Amino acid sequence: MTSTAKKGFTLVELLIVIAILGVLATATVIVLNPAEMLAQARDSNRVSDLASLSTALGVYVSSVASPDLDASNAVTCASGIAPFNGYSYAAVTTASFATTAASVVAVRTVAGAGWLPVAFSDISGGSPISTLPIDPTGTGDLIYRYNCDNTAKTYELNAAFESVKYLTTLDLDGNDGGDQTTFYEVGTSLTL
Repeated sequence: MTSTAKKGFTLVELLIVIAILGVLATATVIVLNPAEMLAQARDSNRVSDLASLSTALGVYVSSVASPDLDASNAVTCASGIAPFNGYSYAAVTTASFATTAASVVAVRTVAGAGWLPVAFSDISGGSPISTLPIDPTGTGDLIYRYNCDNTAKTYELNAAFESVKYLTTLDLDGNDGGDQTTFYEVGTSLTL
C-alpha cells in the first residue's frame, strides 16, 4: 500500500508568507509616502499655474494700450488671508465662493471680475488663458495671492507649498528672488 501525501502549505508556512508580505507592504508605503507624493503633485500644479498667470499678465501688460492691473483699485484684502501687513491681496479660497457652478465660473473669469482683477479679454488676440486657476487645496495659506503696483505696471503672484520636496529639498519659496521666504513668488516685482 502506498501512502499518498497531500501537497499543500501548512498553516505556519502561510502565516510566514503573510507576515513577509505585510512587512514588504509597510516598507513600500513608508518609502513611497503617498501623502507626500500627492502634496508634491499639488505643489507642481501651483508652480505651473503661477507661471501661466505670470505669462498671461506679461502678455496683457505688453499688448493692451492702457493696462489696468487692479481693476480701478478693486484689489482688496480678505480677512485673515493677506500674509503681509500693509499690503492688499486678491485671493480666492474654497470658502470664498459657493459650490454652484455659476459661482466657480464667476471667480475664475478672465474678463476682469474674477479673483485676479485683470481683463485678459481686452487682449486683441484673446485671453492667453481660458479661466483663472485656483489653488488645488484652496484652504488656509494654500491659496493664490496677487498684488500689483498699477502705476509702475508691476505685479507679484504668491502661493504656499505643502510638500517637503518643494519647501526644503528644492526650497523654491526661499530661492525665488522674492522678499518672503515662506511663499513662492513670481512676477515683475517680487517685493510688493
